[in-house]
Amino acid sequence: MKTTSMIALAFGAAVVAAKPTGTTIWSDEQNLANGVNPHPTHAHKEPRPQDTIRTEDLPDAFTWCDKDNVNYCTMSRNQHLPQYCGSCWAHGSVSALGDRIKIARKAEGIDINLSVQHMLNCGGVGSCYGGSVIGPYQWIHGLGEHTGISYETSQPYLACSSDSKEGFCGDIDTTCTAINKARTCSTFTADGGKCVGLDRYPNATVSDYGAISGADNMAKEIFARGPIACGIDAIPILNYTGGIVNMTGDGTDHVISIVGWGKQDNTQYWIVRNSWGEFWGEMGYLYVEKGNNALLLESTCAWATPGSFTTHNTPCYEGGGNCQ
Repeated sequence: MKTTSMIALAFGAAVVAAKPTGTTIWSDEQNLANGVNPHPTHAHKEPRPQDTIRTEDLPDAFTWCDKDNVNYCTMSRNQHLPQYCGSCWAHGSVSALGDRIKIARKAEGIDINLSVQHMLNCGGVGSCYGGSVIGPYQWIHGLGEHTGISYETSQPYLACSSDSKEGFCGDIDTTCTAINKARTCSTFTADGGKCVGLDRYPNATVSDYGAISGADNMAKEIFARGPIACGIDAIPILNYTGGIVNMTGDGTDHVISIVGWGKQDNTQYWIVRNSWGEFWGEMGYLYVEKGNNALLLESTCAWATPGSFTTHNTPCYEGGGNCQ
């Protein structure tokens, strides 16, 4: 990792880079207008780590990607393939929730990767033009047991939403029908095949969720229960090539997930997983100085605790039969 003295070189071009057009993170007013409570006050089912962990008990460095020599982090994603889509808000939230499911499973078994496209099709909390930080967890929480968000293998990412005309998006249906929650296709249509929606499919739910902000509270939440999703100013990191970013932010226009923190010399930094692919940054990750709200990273975050998740399915036939 590059030292802080190299930040100016690493970011010289990024400061003047053009901002992606049309992508926004919802304000409190936009959240409320779309039925999302940005600051939920429902009674949490268990004490929050920020209320029970002492600051002095936090380690100088901690990451779920290497905790006691075990990697609890799920895959890195690329929201811009197969075409451009500003669905960072969905990627950040499902990545953090997927990590927490892996933590609950003690990193045993094949990773569970959740479907961003199911959320785009049905969530109503954002689109390819931006969305809510906490809205994804509110939506999953409202789905209820056994009807949660599907897995990537039954609803792969298309980088499309109902309002996007990018690429092939204008030619496909993204309405919230059964086939756009979980699906399979039997064989070639020329041979009589068809694609069908599945009534039963592996899925995951959320038992509790909430908003959080401030470096101390965030660190305690991450340390105790797992990664979180946070808003960030993406402009200074468009051309990021390494180092610890300590720039102030001008506005939140992107969502990432934070998996932990580290320390270099006397500087603590957040370990941030982005959703721009592993060719970007340090294998898809970046480092942001911790404790001074650099890039507004410590202003708007959300957490969720896993509810139920499928590890043993009711088998369906290859063409979708026995599932409908």
